[in-house]
Parts: sequence; C-alpha cells; structure tokens
Amino acid sequence: MRNAGQEFEKLIEIMKALRAGCPWDRKQTPESLKSYIIEEAYEVLESIDLGQPDAVKEELGDLLFQIVFQAEVASEKDEFDITDVLKKISEKMVSRHPHVFGETRLETPEEVMDKWQEHKRREGKLKESVFEGIPASLPALLRAQKVQKRAARVGFDWQRVEDVARKLDEEIGEFKEALEKKSANLDEMEEEMGDILFSLVNISRFLAINPEEALRKTTAKFINRFRYMEKTAASRGLKLKDMPLAEMDELWDEAKEKGI
Repeated sequence: MRNAGQEFEKLIEIMKALRAGCPWDRKQTPESLKSYIIEEAYEVLESIDLGQPDAVKEELGDLLFQIVFQAEVASEKDEFDITDVLKKISEKMVSRHPHVFGETRLETPEEVMDKWQEHKRREGKLKESVFEGIPASLPALLRAQKVQKRAARVGFDWQRVEDVARKLDEEIGEFKEALEKKSANLDEMEEEMGDILFSLVNISRFLAINPEEALRKTTAKFINRFRYMEKTAASRGLKLKDMPLAEMDELWDEAKEKGI
C-alpha cells in the first residue's frame, strides 16, 4: 500500500510552492476561498450521485486541496497549520467515540448520537440554545432540517407524519388564500411559501429523506429530460422556443417513457 503520509506531505509542499510562486494563489485569503469550498463539496456530491469512482476520487482531491489551502494561509499568519487541523480532528473523533476507542458499549445509532451530544456538552460545544452551532450559511432546506431535528431532541415535535401532512395541507390552503386576495403582497406570499417548504422538510425528516438531496436529484432529472427535448427537437431541425407547448409536452412524455 502506498504511503498516504508521503503523498500528503507532497501536496503540502505543492501548496507552499503555489503560495510562493503563483500570483493568483498568493493573492487568496480565507474569505476569497470560501466559495471554492462549497463548490468543491457539491461537485463531490454530484460525482457520488453519478456513481463514478474516478470522478469521486478527483473531486475529493479538489476538496482536500481547499482544506490544505486554508490551513496554509492560516499557517502564514501563525494561527494554525495543517498538523493542528489533523491533530484536532483525531482527538475529537477518539473522544466522541468511546464505544470504539474505550470501554463504553453502544448498540444503536440513537445511543451513539446521545453520547455524541453528551460529549459536546462536556466540551462546552452546546450553549444556551439547542440551535447554536447550526451555520446560517447552510442551504435553506438542510438548515431547516437541522433546526427541526434539534427541536425534536427536546420533545418539540409532531407525533406522526400524518399530522405533519395535515399541517402541509393547512399551509397550502393559507398560501392559496393569500394568492387569491387582491390585497396580498409579495411579502405575505413569500411567508406562506416558506411555511409550505418548512412543512415539506418536516415530512422529509419523518420519512428519513434528505430534502436537499431529494430536490437536487429532481432538478437533475428535470435537466436530463429537458436536454432530451432539446436534442430531439434539434434532430428534427427545430428549436424549443419555436414549438407550441403541446409539442414540447410530447417530447417531455417521450423522455419519461424512455426512463430519462
């Protein structure tokens, strides 16, 4: 087996060389690199969804590079370096998994999560509010799900998914009322739409469905079917924008029939 440590050291040396010799890399700051971390993380997710191991390997490398990049910039300011990052995460994982590295015995995922929260409290990671620690920058659906899970931990939750479904019907009804009211403004409709989405996330949580993943996959499916429509129309010497909606619907149905 190849030495992972040697490869990691090589990457660190490459990073140092880039900071010293590349004008673009030298100019970057932790703030300017934030968007790249998010972008690379989502590219990892996409390659996993496509089931392409080589792509996953490449995208994980790109994400790892961003971590090394951030650590190198911090090191130049004498804040911390990549060794500190590695040491910190290793200590945290060992500390929070006493059932693996100690004598504690935990049998279920729920027991593991309870113990994890206990360790976070002991480390001072849990503050006065159960919502502390949930980043405001998370995608909205994912953040809503995490907020709901935290509230559920202290017992503030629906009893059954059917109850949440009825709440969804109620929210949709309120949105329709706002839509039909001539006096309704955009802010009011936006609020009602937010309530609908929040309820949908709650249903997803009860069914153990990741709403962010579900929407991402549905969007990808829409894109694939639309691309089929574009290609099929082009093969017939047509453009979608020049076609009646009924003909575009036929192409859409063709794509569905083909399992796209």
